[in-house]
Amino acid sequence: MPALEIYKSFLGDYAKDLPSSGLLFPLSMRNSENTAPLVRTILAICEEDQSLTFAGNIPQDSYVRLMKANIDRLIGGAEDSAISANKNLKETSELAILISCVGRRLVLKQLVEEEVEVVRDVIGNKPCITGFYSYGEIAPFGEFSPCELHNQTMTITTLSEC
Repeated sequence: MPALEIYKSFLGDYAKDLPSSGLLFPLSMRNSENTAPLVRTILAICEEDQSLTFAGNIPQDSYVRLMKANIDRLIGGAEDSAISANKNLKETSELAILISCVGRRLVLKQLVEEEVEVVRDVIGNKPCITGFYSYGEIAPFGEFSPCELHNQTMTITTLSEC
């Protein structure tokens, strides 16, 4: 079956609002069974050839899973990012740079402030917080892992003086 037909079959009533409703249903994509998943957000659809265009590559033979956006899990993901960014610091950071995907903003709507508040709760009151919205973030999953393009994520960089 063509990609768009399969995608629409899972979306039900949301299918009529594509591609914008695709923000609520990104794909989790892995290159192999053992690799960490990357999120891919739909950018466009083509009814003519029944194709989908995503914000980032999806290599042939990738493993994909349809996801459903969940506000609590998005905010929890921001908290997890803050915990991860803060865990190896010996000193309190002085600056935190938050880069959040614009897709998260569109899903969270007026709750975007909660994303920043949960980060503040984890990193404390000392660091200045700044940031912006992007159309994808390039970051590693962890220490010594390669950088990858992520969609619908929040990346946090903390800086402190040595």
